[in-house]
Amino acid sequence: MKKPVCIACFKPKATLECGVCQSAVCKYCAQFVEEETFSFLPQVSADLNHSTYCPPCFNEKVEPELTAYNQIMAQAKEINVYYKKQSKETRLIKRFVDPVKVEACTDRDETILRLAFLAAKDHFNSIIDVEVESVKVKSGSYQNLSWSGVAIPAQVLPDRIIKDRSFSTDPN
Repeated sequence: MKKPVCIACFKPKATLECGVCQSAVCKYCAQFVEEETFSFLPQVSADLNHSTYCPPCFNEKVEPELTAYNQIMAQAKEINVYYKKQSKETRLIKRFVDPVKVEACTDRDETILRLAFLAAKDHFNSIIDVEVESVKVKSGSYQNLSWSGVAIPAQVLPDRIIKDRSFSTDPN
């Protein structure tokens, strides 16, 4: 019986297998991606669902997607958030895009970040009319909160926002 040879370094200690091309890879040459890496994408492609990749497959299929994902995540962290109760400030903004919806998140901040990620993915710079709510989920003797949210992605120009001085609870 012949030992599998690593596709990258040609050593006979290949114990792992690439998820895309099913070629043998040793643990020193293999590229690993965690399961939760692309968790904010609504639909993950079949090539990104694996955890182990050979260097050629990683460079060709995973690395460009990972770079784009990280760039969108950085944009999502910079998105302006306007809640439903800030309607005085956002009343002049056009709402021509369908609302985005996120369900079953672990906390409030993650819910807002997921909404912002979906807006940044479609090249918007703000989310308006944000509504975030929680539901108690009981499992046995434990109780957790499951968060869901709805928002409308929008392209907001900073000079179009009216700064309401009387709104002191959440000023922008």
